[in-house]
Amino acid sequence: MSGSVSDADLCANDVRLKDFEHYALTLFTEPEHRRALLALYAFNTEVSRVRDMVSQPLPGEIRLQWWADAVAGKEHGEVGGNPVAAELLRAIAEHHLPAGTIDSLIDAHRFDLYDDPMQTLIELENYAEQTDGALLALGAQILGASSEQVALLARRAGRAIGIARTIRLLPLHASRRQLFLPADQIGRFDVEPETVFAGQTTPELLELIGHLRGIARSHLDAAIALLAAIPQTARPAFLLLALLRRELDAENPDNPFQPVERSRLRTLWTLWRAKF
Repeated sequence: MSGSVSDADLCANDVRLKDFEHYALTLFTEPEHRRALLALYAFNTEVSRVRDMVSQPLPGEIRLQWWADAVAGKEHGEVGGNPVAAELLRAIAEHHLPAGTIDSLIDAHRFDLYDDPMQTLIELENYAEQTDGALLALGAQILGASSEQVALLARRAGRAIGIARTIRLLPLHASRRQLFLPADQIGRFDVEPETVFAGQTTPELLELIGHLRGIARSHLDAAIALLAAIPQTARPAFLLLALLRRELDAENPDNPFQPVERSRLRTLWTLWRAKF
């Protein structure tokens, strides 16, 4: 049944299994806000993982268009029958979430479906603002804060998170010959794309990654400086910045193609310390 507790439970379980960091974040928010946040994060897992679920761009385009139509109210075959969509629409109505922001988030993920390179650092930062930044702003609105200060914070924080994710997901992207590393920066540091696709660590690649980590750290510092100006009630939406600080302050890995294990217990501990 649309809007039933089972729909909410499904969203919670989906986020817990596929995006534990955002699930953990909700544990440090007031109970009355968790259902809407989990609906938002479950929706985000759906659209951000479309590339992983399709073998060709066209089915991915169809999936993303389905979500865009659902948010716009153009139902195609029982939108309410999809638990995540039903919960998202409930959250949109309850918290007056801007459909335009959600639509831009969906549209940005169309880039994921293709193997075209990210051309410039500015393009990567814009992508990060439209995806991670939008998610932060929407989460803050669910927690009761919507202002230009919150929007600015979300943009800067989104850039930091998005650049860090680009570095973290390098092994996955390289395995499917996809480059989120900006082409202008690849050229600047004389990185050969074929060595990236082959999973080869080179001094040039490590230098490029160090440069991007520095840019992400700069955006993070700016975001943290802005955090004090927003309402206390909305700050839990930005708790993942504590995890990002830990990630960026860690020693540069010698092998960027080695996936880093992220402990759930350490995630909870880091968020708890940041909250209290």
